[in-house]
Amino acid sequence: MSRDDLVQLEGKVSDATGGGNYKVLLDNGVTVLARLSGKMKRFKIRIIVGDKVTVGVSPYDPSHGIITHRQKV
Repeated sequence: MSRDDLVQLEGKVSDATGGGNYKVLLDNGVTVLARLSGKMKRFKIRIIVGDKVTVGVSPYDPSHGIITHRQKV
C-alpha cells in the first residue's frame, strides 16, 4: 500500500517505545502505534514526547500507522 492510500490524521506523541515506535494520541481520542517513515529516518528527523505529528493510518488496520510529518510549533 502506498503512502497516498493512507488516511492522514493529526495527533500528539504520548509515549516513545524502542526501535522507532511511538504511541500517538490522535485528535479523535484513539491511540495508535506508529513508526517513523523511511525519509524521516534518512534525514535524521527526531521525534520526542509531546510533538504534534501527522500519521498515515491504513483503512484496513487503524491500530497501526506511519509518522510522515512533524509539525513545527
